[in-house]
Amino acid sequence: MAIQSLAVFSGSKKGNNPLFTKQAGQLGKLLAEHQITLIYGGGSAGIMGTIADSVMAHGGKVTGIIPRLLLEWEIQHQHITELIISDDMHIRKKTIYSLCDAALILPGGFGTLDELFEIVTWNQLSIHDKQIYILNSGGFYDHLIHHIRQMREEEFLYEEAEKRITILNEPEDLIHYLT
Repeated sequence: MAIQSLAVFSGSKKGNNPLFTKQAGQLGKLLAEHQITLIYGGGSAGIMGTIADSVMAHGGKVTGIIPRLLLEWEIQHQHITELIISDDMHIRKKTIYSLCDAALILPGGFGTLDELFEIVTWNQLSIHDKQIYILNSGGFYDHLIHHIRQMREEEFLYEEAEKRITILNEPEDLIHYLT
């Protein structure tokens, strides 16, 4: 099945490695070129703002979902196809998951990890079966990948993580899986 919409979870900050924003921009262009709608957190700042800007600049579609609480914190994006305001963070995540066909994790902080682990947990519980991709920009997620392997080795996982999570090294790697 071809992917028509992709949830992207990423930082509301840019981080200190220029590769993060560079790859977010490349991903935005790829999504627009392949007519894949970006579903994301609705902010204009950080890596999340970079990918939304790139999708829009290349003629693509972007749906942002932002909770009322974060309207001022993340500065909602004014120039996307659609902005949905949710009542809280939980409803935001649930809405993002319901609108996407798959999810991609880019570099980010605690919120990004929360989103990753919730979507993986929902997969494990058969709440949904959406494939999850992690873009390991410049090795950003090396330690997390190692920890996931350790959880498997210590027999804390019910299934192989690789069944649900695919690690990518370059933005272009994603297109092979989405089309």
